[in-house]
Amino acid sequence: MSGALAILRIRIDLGAEAQRCEWALLDGGRQIFAGAGLLTSLPEHDGHVELVLRASDVLITRRQLPVAARRQSGALLAYAVEDVTAGDPQANQVSWLGADAAGMNTLAVLDKAALQRWRKALAAVGINRFELCCETLLLPWTEGSWSVAWGCEVDGERSHTEGFVRTGQAEGGATDCGDEQTPPLSLELLLTQARAASIAPASITLYTCHPDQKPDLAAWSKILGLVVRYGGDWSWTSISTCAGPALVQQRQRWHLFVGMLPRLRPAFGLLAMALALQGLALVVDQIGLGGEQRELRALMETRFRSLFPDAVAVVDPVLQMRRQLTAERQRAGIADGSDFLPLLEQVALATREQPVGELRTLSWENGRMSLEYSGVAESAVPQLLVRLREAGLRADVAPAMQGSTSLIVNIQTV
Repeated sequence: MSGALAILRIRIDLGAEAQRCEWALLDGGRQIFAGAGLLTSLPEHDGHVELVLRASDVLITRRQLPVAARRQSGALLAYAVEDVTAGDPQANQVSWLGADAAGMNTLAVLDKAALQRWRKALAAVGINRFELCCETLLLPWTEGSWSVAWGCEVDGERSHTEGFVRTGQAEGGATDCGDEQTPPLSLELLLTQARAASIAPASITLYTCHPDQKPDLAAWSKILGLVVRYGGDWSWTSISTCAGPALVQQRQRWHLFVGMLPRLRPAFGLLAMALALQGLALVVDQIGLGGEQRELRALMETRFRSLFPDAVAVVDPVLQMRRQLTAERQRAGIADGSDFLPLLEQVALATREQPVGELRTLSWENGRMSLEYSGVAESAVPQLLVRLREAGLRADVAPAMQGSTSLIVNIQTV
């Protein structure tokens, strides 16, 4: 979240009405303008927008989940934190922040209805895209140490303060405030749990939200049992080079592809050109094949009329040629393959392995022969058809009469 580009950072309170907010306009890590008021009074800005949530509005928790859990939607992840939220899972928006080497997943939980209310309010003033952040993860942090923000105002009241702690790259949470001599009780409890798990920090760096509010670091160090160092003043408007991950929402993931369109435009152009050339080649090929087909048909018609000049019309030259050749063979006394004797010879050779007693009747008419068998096993029928087809004959089984045990096979030459 650091860089030289201008950033409009807006800090909101999810529990409040979606009207008033704090804002700061940053450029290259330097604050230019800052203010507070209604959303309608936000400065005009065309660059990056960050929506900052208070630490108390975001619950950051760790859960052991399957590897595929990080690809699930927030609606399904909400059931993984049902035991800590003690409410309706559908009321929570859950974001996956990361996982460690041990497979522990870090999840951020916030009020879905409140976030949606702010989304609509921001959209009404022209802000439709933004990066959702938590101030807990904006606090500077280093490996092996914890960072604590102390003396943060709540609702703009200096007398009403709170604090928060960042314990890892994507971990932390809100704390009670404590006082100048006593650290927050929740911070002591977190340290006790960390020591029990052997993950306690070596030191704590304290950041104050106001220069005139600085606790007794020696007293805090004595109570906490480790060194508490002063890190200086800190504000949610500060840009940290070690800021944690944003609370990426499901509906915002598509924004990752917005910047890719200009880079993919040349590829899309080449793809469109290739498709256009392919389509043009197909059209040219189709036109050429159509012309060849017309030339071939014209040649067949010419050949047919030269052989049979008495033909009145030529509709199907191939079929008419076959019929005319069959008629000429019959007039000349030349046997055709579809005649009775040649066809019978082919059938006899193909069915020579069939038992003689199974054939009951044989009939022939107009080049079509029908064989009626009785007592043929159903498993032998496919073999019979295969032998007939291997002999160059077209064979199929006719539907049997109801109650009949006969098998009728119709045979023609191919």
